[in-house]
Amino acid sequence: MDKIPADDPQRNLAVAKSDDPKQLHIGLVGNTYTILLTGKDTAGRYCLIDMHVPPGGGPPPHRHDFEESFTVLEGEIETTFRGEHATVRAGQSINIPANAPHQFRNISEQPARLLCVCSPAGQEEFFMELGAPVATRTTAPPKPDPSGQAELRAKTVALAPKYRTELLKEA
Repeated sequence: MDKIPADDPQRNLAVAKSDDPKQLHIGLVGNTYTILLTGKDTAGRYCLIDMHVPPGGGPPPHRHDFEESFTVLEGEIETTFRGEHATVRAGQSINIPANAPHQFRNISEQPARLLCVCSPAGQEEFFMELGAPVATRTTAPPKPDPSGQAELRAKTVALAPKYRTELLKEA
C-alpha cells in the first residue's frame, strides 16, 4: 500500500451554512443554487451545492463528463436517466455516472431541496457564470422576458463546452 501523503497545512477547514445571507445564492432556470463548497475549498476534488427547486423546476436534459450525486432532503423529484423515469424522495440519494444523459424535475406541488455533489469540481463555476445572484437560499430568481430567455439559452450553449457539458433534446 502506498503511503498516505502528508497533511497540507495550506488547506483550511471550510464551513458553509446554507441559510447564511453571505453565502453565494445563484438563481438559474427557475431554481436557486447555494454554493456551499467550491473547487477552491476542496482542491478541485468536488463541489457541494444546496439546490432549492420549486414546483415545475429543474434543468433541461443534459450530460457532462463528471459524476453528479443528489441527496433529496425535502420533497421529491422525478429523474430521467437514459430515458427511464424514477421518483426520488426525501432521504434517498442517486448518482448520475459521467457522460450519461439525464435531467430532473420537481413534479410535485411543494419545493424540493437537494444536496448536489459534482466530482471533480467545476459545475459550481458554470452556475456562477450563468446565473444571477439572489438574496437567500429560497429566493426565486428573476424571471427573464422572452428576449432574456433567448440570451440565457445562447449563453448556456456557448459556455457548455467550457464546463464539459452538452445540452440534449432528451435525457
